Amino acid sequence: MGIGNTTPSAALFAALLPVPVRLATGLGTGISEDVLSHKIKVIEAALAINRPQLDQPLSTLAAVGGLEIGAICGVILEAARSRIPVVVDGFISSAGALVAIKLQPLARDYCFFSHLSAEQGHKIFFQEMNLTPLLDLDMRLGEGTGAALAMGLVDVALKILHEMATFDEAGVSRASS
Repeated sequence: MGIGNTTPSAALFAALLPVPVRLATGLGTGISEDVLSHKIKVIEAALAINRPQLDQPLSTLAAVGGLEIGAICGVILEAARSRIPVVVDGFISSAGALVAIKLQPLARDYCFFSHLSAEQGHKIFFQEMNLTPLLDLDMRLGEGTGAALAMGLVDVALKILHEMATFDEAGVSRASS
C-alpha cells in the first residue's frame, strides 16, 4: 500500500539538508524507475513553486510536508522540552525529526534513530546530520518494526548503565602495570 508520505519526506530532506532531490528520493513502497523519475520531477516542481517559503523550517514543513510529519515534529519538540527521549523510526519519522532539529537543535539530543531505512534519502540524512542509527537491517518501510527492535537495545543499554557492577563493586582486581 503506497500512501505517498515518502514524497513529502524526500521534499523536506532535499529542502532542509539541503541535497539534490534525486539523492533524497527513493522507491517508497516499490515504485518503478519511471514512476521514480516522475516523483523526482513532482518534488522538484513543488520545491520550485514554494521556493519563497523554504527559508525557515516551519514554513518549509507547511509548504511541502504532511500533517503526519508535522505531528511527529511536534511530538519530538515536546518530548525534548520535557526531557524525554524518543525513538525515531524510519524515513518519514526522520523527516519530522529533521524539522524538529532545525527548529530546536537541542531536540537532537533526545532522538534515538532506530534504523537505517532502505530509502536512499535516509542514508543521506544520516550522513548530512552526522548521526548514526541503532540498526541497519535493510528494512524499507517498517511501520514501527525498527523502533520495536531498537527498544530492546535501549532497554539493555539502560540495564547495563544502571545495573551492571563496576570492577570495584564486583571485586575485580586491576592488572598491575
